[in-house]
Amino acid sequence: MLRHLLWRYLRPYRWLMLGVLLFQFLAALGMLWLPHLNADIIDQGVATGDTGVIWRTGGWMLLVSFAQIVASVIAMRLAAKASMALGRDLRDNIYSRVSGFSEREVSQFGAGSLITRNTNDVQQVQSLAMMGSTMMVSAPMLAIGGIIMALRQDVGLSWLIGVSVPLLLVISLIIISKMLPLFRAYQVKLDDINRITREQLTGVRVVRAFVRESIEAARFRKANTDITEVGRKAGSLFVFLFPVVMLILNVTVIGVLWFGAIEIDGGTVEIGTLMAFMQYVAQILSGVLMASFMTMMIPRAAVSAQRIGEVFDVEPTLTEAANPVRELPAPGSIRFDDVTFAFPGAEEPVLHNISFTVQPGQTVAVVGSTGAGKTTLLNLISRMIDPTSGVVEVGGVDVRELELETLWSGLGLVPQRPFLFAGTVASNTRLGKEDATDAEVWRALEIAQAAGFVAEMDGELDATISQGGTTVSGGQRQRLAIARAVLRHPNILLLDDSFSALDVTTDANLRAALWQEMPDVTKFVVAQRVSSIMDADAILVLNDGRLTGIGTHDELLATNQTYREIAESQLSLDAPSVVSTTTPEGDTGTQGEEAQP
Repeated sequence: MLRHLLWRYLRPYRWLMLGVLLFQFLAALGMLWLPHLNADIIDQGVATGDTGVIWRTGGWMLLVSFAQIVASVIAMRLAAKASMALGRDLRDNIYSRVSGFSEREVSQFGAGSLITRNTNDVQQVQSLAMMGSTMMVSAPMLAIGGIIMALRQDVGLSWLIGVSVPLLLVISLIIISKMLPLFRAYQVKLDDINRITREQLTGVRVVRAFVRESIEAARFRKANTDITEVGRKAGSLFVFLFPVVMLILNVTVIGVLWFGAIEIDGGTVEIGTLMAFMQYVAQILSGVLMASFMTMMIPRAAVSAQRIGEVFDVEPTLTEAANPVRELPAPGSIRFDDVTFAFPGAEEPVLHNISFTVQPGQTVAVVGSTGAGKTTLLNLISRMIDPTSGVVEVGGVDVRELELETLWSGLGLVPQRPFLFAGTVASNTRLGKEDATDAEVWRALEIAQAAGFVAEMDGELDATISQGGTTVSGGQRQRLAIARAVLRHPNILLLDDSFSALDVTTDANLRAALWQEMPDVTKFVVAQRVSSIMDADAILVLNDGRLTGIGTHDELLATNQTYREIAESQLSLDAPSVVSTTTPEGDTGTQGEEAQP
């Protein structure tokens, strides 16, 4: 997977990589030539007292050194541009991939793990591309070139290289083999740290309310200790390699001096040649050391690449048809035909054989106990998930045959937990319509009963909103989310328990404004409060994932036991116009059959 990622994302920048290869080659040639020039100065200049040779050869050494520095700088710059571009493209593709995930795929990985894969894991691959395009190119050049140049200087001492280099390679491979599983464990532990931190920051109020600070602190401490222990083991192996390399290098140098001195004493080798041989040995071992350093980066990058590959390997369930429909024959209509939905591995479906039809412009409400499947019903309409069986039609077309942009552009969604982004009131509201004028924004705020408190905020439309909308109350957050959906003026407005944080008066005023200002918009409302849906054209009653009744408020009071129990638990029985005195024998509403409100 690592090789596949590097090949795929570095291929557009192959000219940069060819430039890196060329300039690294030139820099390596310069490094390999310098010891030879140094030997000439000693043997032909210093030993004979020829200052002309010293000045001439010294000038060449300065010129070669300068050229080597320039080549190295250019190579590093090109490598940095290529590797940064790789990281940018990889992060962008991961983000695009995750953006197309349904809730099923997101929950499969976890939000914390997906964040780690798009940050830390990408950074590991990017670092390898950066270091690999420089070190991994120069290391073999120095090692192989150094061996050739050393043999040219003195063949008799080459056996020292034949001993030290294989020994260093064997030790490096042993250490790397032990580090690979540690790096894999480290990334998993990093996921745990991110997940726990995210949970504790998001649920800080719950933690404090139930006095669980010490328990949560202990949970984080354990995760932190685990990752520290894994990091310590990997670090211990990593730092062990350098003393071993230095030991082998120094022993090799001692061997060169010892046996070289014998050859000098015998008159078979000159001092300059021996000095050059020592420098070549140092270059050979430094090349092996750089290669060893890179091979220690490869396992961690390989683990990260595998984790990134897992994201790309998951096929999103929300895929478009080969020839998607881009026109809606009946905008605003909704039809469920024997729809069943179950999460993978679940024992029971969340929804069972749901069938109903909603005409354009109608107001339809959904009620039921907690866990009855109300939010799941809305998620099927907006195609956040796909049905396990059956057909969901929006605008007269199966949502699986619709172009996603066409589907979503005709929907206005206010989720159960409205989320505001860091920015201003205007920027959050204009998510519904980017080119909306200030007058249109204010009108949407008025309909959502939010204009009053926005006018009192410092800056009004330019008032600052923090991430998640923590600078406003829950009710204000809901009204801003409703204004965002209203500004879009969609064909279908999906309200998922969007009035729960509002007082009764604001709730009534908001609904009256919505119904009056948007009569042509189909409104699909999930609500817990019966008073919020009494004037709906039709009410769907869900019980344990089954549709047990369809009708108006008065009809369901007379015919549906489940709805009557919900109404009686909320409304006063002293108001005969609200709760009928008729007591049905049981649920008699539509069950598993298609009905038209």
